[in-house]
Amino acid sequence: MPDTAIQQNASVTPIPVPGTVVTSSATLTSEFVQPTSQTTSQTTSQPSAPRVAQSDINLGTTTRGGSSYIGVAANIGLSGDADSSLADGNFAVVSKIGLTNAISVRPSAVFGDNTTILVPITYDFSFKSADAFSEPLAIAPYVGVGGAYKTGDDSQFAFLVSGGIDVPLTPQFTATAAVNAGFFDKTDVGLLLGVGYNFTGF
Repeated sequence: MPDTAIQQNASVTPIPVPGTVVTSSATLTSEFVQPTSQTTSQTTSQPSAPRVAQSDINLGTTTRGGSSYIGVAANIGLSGDADSSLADGNFAVVSKIGLTNAISVRPSAVFGDNTTILVPITYDFSFKSADAFSEPLAIAPYVGVGGAYKTGDDSQFAFLVSGGIDVPLTPQFTATAAVNAGFFDKTDVGLLLGVGYNFTGF
């Protein structure tokens, strides 16, 4: 009788015997739901590469301060000892070349005894009304820094600070006024007053 009871209990709850325990994971698969193809594709998909915000540079693009242009101007010397043509009354060629929505390069040449090349990179502001109580006149201010090169026997590079406004006259023309300060041996300051012909792109 005892042996029969032991055999019945053994048939109900088998006692594990060393060396006979199942080590395969196959027996566990029936207890878990197999992942669907959608879940598998989500887990195996690679994360997308991070995207970096970029600002495209397009030469000659229209900035928020107006069109790019090239034109002529008069330079009026404000201070200095005429060490460069910037500090004297001279004829000049001016330009604006848009790079991005807010950045432009404005190469200019002031002709004279010591012709001076100006290359400021400027930050263009949005159009503003000149007088809110009268007929509004759209003006676009800008400020920037760059380099100035004085030609002649005593040629020299100098740091340049520039600031001014652009005023659109028609779809084809823009008036401009700028104050430029070139830090040569002595600081030369000139006022440029001119008009440019608008263009878009190259």
